[in-house]
Amino acid sequence: MSQYDVIIIGAGPGGYVAAIRAAQLGLKTAVVEGKHLGGICLNWGCIPTKALLRSAEIYHYMTHAKDYGLSADNVGFDTAAIVKRSRGVSAQLNGGVGGLLKKNKVDVIWGTAKLLKGGKVAVTAADNPPKGALGAGEYAAKHIVVATGARPRVLPGLEPDRKLVWTYFEAMVPEAMPKKLLVVGSGAIGIEFASFYRTMGCEVTVVEVMSQVMPVEDHEIAAIAQKRFEKQGMKILLEAKVAKLDKGADSVTATIEKKDGSTETITVDRVIAAVGVVGNIEGLGLEDLGIKTERGCVVVDGVGRTSMPGVYAIGDVAGPPMLAHKAEHEGVICVEAIAGKHVHPMDKAKIPGCTYCHPQVASVGLTERKAKEAGYDIKVGKFPFIGNGKAIALGESDGLVKTIFDAKTGQLLGAHLVGAEVTELIQGFVVAMNLETTEEDLMHTVFPHPTLSETMHESVLAAYGRAIHI
Repeated sequence: MSQYDVIIIGAGPGGYVAAIRAAQLGLKTAVVEGKHLGGICLNWGCIPTKALLRSAEIYHYMTHAKDYGLSADNVGFDTAAIVKRSRGVSAQLNGGVGGLLKKNKVDVIWGTAKLLKGGKVAVTAADNPPKGALGAGEYAAKHIVVATGARPRVLPGLEPDRKLVWTYFEAMVPEAMPKKLLVVGSGAIGIEFASFYRTMGCEVTVVEVMSQVMPVEDHEIAAIAQKRFEKQGMKILLEAKVAKLDKGADSVTATIEKKDGSTETITVDRVIAAVGVVGNIEGLGLEDLGIKTERGCVVVDGVGRTSMPGVYAIGDVAGPPMLAHKAEHEGVICVEAIAGKHVHPMDKAKIPGCTYCHPQVASVGLTERKAKEAGYDIKVGKFPFIGNGKAIALGESDGLVKTIFDAKTGQLLGAHLVGAEVTELIQGFVVAMNLETTEEDLMHTVFPHPTLSETMHESVLAAYGRAIHI
């Protein structure tokens, strides 16, 4: 039986990053994976969706060429080619992960793992493992890290059939572009697909049970995004739910129930169910070992320790926020704690969220509503993209940066952005929060001109009545 210092179950963003860091720290490390290196994020999530959205973005600019003094005739697209490019991007990165694991001397065991007593892991062979790879058998480790990720949540009546009712798996590889689409759920996954398909000319309806689109975002930012979505032709129904789906040969008729009790029926080509994800905790033997779970996730402390010594959990399976970058950071601090390093526990208040719709949305920290509910006396700064020279030059003057400060201390409590490239801008605020930067520090920081980042500076100034360009 092979003996390791660390065995990691799952090679997604959390798992493979944890494995590499463990190996760097001198720990003999193996990672167990049943399907594909890089996990859902790299193969069926974060990365391929961004490739699709990039194609949609280029198509959008081509169809609006005259706005930039250009001409483009007979603009069209090839659905198969768009999908092929997206899959190619994933394949390239998948191979890169394999190379990184090999470089760092991490053993890859191909199969499905189950935890046994005494620090052992039983592996059942994968369907198509690489030739000569490690596979089925029993392995042992002093430390076992569960990084099995999550899968789409399924609601009664919205069960995916892979033909008419899609999850994100099917939505990423359409054989043809649907003409009419219903998206159930307006979180990051739902709204990104809604944005992609709408840009490609599909008639899109989004149904959201909550009172605002993108429910976790600041209400003001979400309202601006919704106006932009609707201006693009997207139909959004809030405080509504899909009560029933009636499937035809190649279409679906949905009965949508609204808050006032009235109903509406629409017939579409396809339905995307984007009602969240649930942790992959089944079949791991957690119950047999008495490892505590809650709401479909493994219960952990700030460095990934479960209720059983020697067993850890990271990433989606360890609970929200279910984001790849959270999983990566969690994996690093988990194995550094295993190696005896001094680590700072995960601070979920400083994890940024990004949604790559059009316009983009990004945020970190408390929303205005949450800050007030927490009892803070706050100062709020807002700066619109229309006051920024670079945004106007880009033809992207619709947007807003909103910052929230503790009025007593000047602590940055939250930042919320909507507009062009805000998913790249948000990290400036994340760094500021991690460095415990105050409003005075940010005010005295020089931002380059002309850049979109100047909107960040102006938003801080606006919170204290000092904005220059508005």
